[in-house]
Amino acid sequence: MTDAAFGPDADVHPDATLGDGEDAPAIGDEPTIRSGTVVYADVEIGDRFTTGHGALVRGPTTIGDDVLVGTHAVVDGACELGDGVSLQTGVYLPRETTVGDRAFFGPHAVLANDPYPLRTDADLAGPTVEADASVGANATLLPGVTVGERAFVAANAVVTEDVPPATLAVGAPATTEPLPEDLTGGNRR
Repeated sequence: MTDAAFGPDADVHPDATLGDGEDAPAIGDEPTIRSGTVVYADVEIGDRFTTGHGALVRGPTTIGDDVLVGTHAVVDGACELGDGVSLQTGVYLPRETTVGDRAFFGPHAVLANDPYPLRTDADLAGPTVEADASVGANATLLPGVTVGERAFVAANAVVTEDVPPATLAVGAPATTEPLPEDLTGGNRR
């Protein structure tokens, strides 16, 4: 697949792997896909998709417009990401994760989907991060939790329960408190 397939402003590094050789992912116009990136064939991505080096997107996954999947970030399949989502370096999204528009994930934020890894059979339940929520660097979200719209998860927080909209989650395990005035509103690009 060539840059020409994505429009005149596309930048797709020849070392990127898009699909499996026979089938290609559906990627919109003007992507910037850096070296070492792998995008599986059963992935649908909107316009102006950007990756860092070594990003991985497994399918089936649907990604909106203007999304960043940073260096060594992993979207581990069966995920839905809205428009304007930003996954910084080293973010991990497990299967069954849902992310709303303009959600932000700081470096090395990790989400989990298995409540009892290798101990019992359990249905996978990825977290839900709603529109305009921010998740700080090195934060951990446990299976099935919801981070509400415009909520803010502090760096290194361990989220074990739902975070209500427009609140601040801090600590391990995280507790919620009112969102400071300077953190209210939506995320800006």
